[in-house]
Amino acid sequence: MKAGEIFWDVVPYVTLAIVVVGTWWRYRYDKFGWTTRSSQLYERRLLRIASPLFHFGILVVIVGHLIGLVIPESWTSAAGLSEHGYHVQALLLGGVAGFCTLAGVVLLVYRRRTTGPVFMATTKNDKTMYVVLVAAIVAGLATTLLGSGVVGEEHNYRETVSPWFRSVFALQPDAEAMQEAPLAFQLHTLIGMLLFAVWPFTRLVHAFSAPIGYLFRPYVVYRSRDAAGS
Repeated sequence: MKAGEIFWDVVPYVTLAIVVVGTWWRYRYDKFGWTTRSSQLYERRLLRIASPLFHFGILVVIVGHLIGLVIPESWTSAAGLSEHGYHVQALLLGGVAGFCTLAGVVLLVYRRRTTGPVFMATTKNDKTMYVVLVAAIVAGLATTLLGSGVVGEEHNYRETVSPWFRSVFALQPDAEAMQEAPLAFQLHTLIGMLLFAVWPFTRLVHAFSAPIGYLFRPYVVYRSRDAAGS
């Protein structure tokens, strides 16, 4: 077995182990650090623009990745979506979402660098996180352009990366499929695994405790002061 095959067979499970154990460790021993360490108190104008852009973009990107990696090509073809049509919608939706994510994170970095109190609260951990995050976004946009054929030769990653991704969770890793993918897709995958590996140890961990229940909470009824006074 070649070194490349061993790499794509083993590293995904190492990454998953780090995510699971790291998240458990963070929750067990660092509950007070399980936070975004919000800096809204120091600056709000840029944050009101950057945060929604980033969170909207990253949510669409995650959903798009799950669809592209989990749903086999045969299923979308059976539903009447051609390969060309799939690439067009991936380019449009993925491009918009990727741009929003990149614009949001660039504004967040700019805000963190130019706002004194926010910059003072920035740790080396935060800086590392931003570097890996930006690298993952840029690599993702590059593969979107490459996969659709806008730049270079078109590549159907659902014949290489997607089968490999599904094979990992089926506990039968298909390293050969991943090795057939172009270098750009391999780099994007590698950076993505690195991002997930550092995820539990950064402020990104707050994504695992998003207040979903808040959306379904009962209404809170308030009485006006006039009604209370009468």
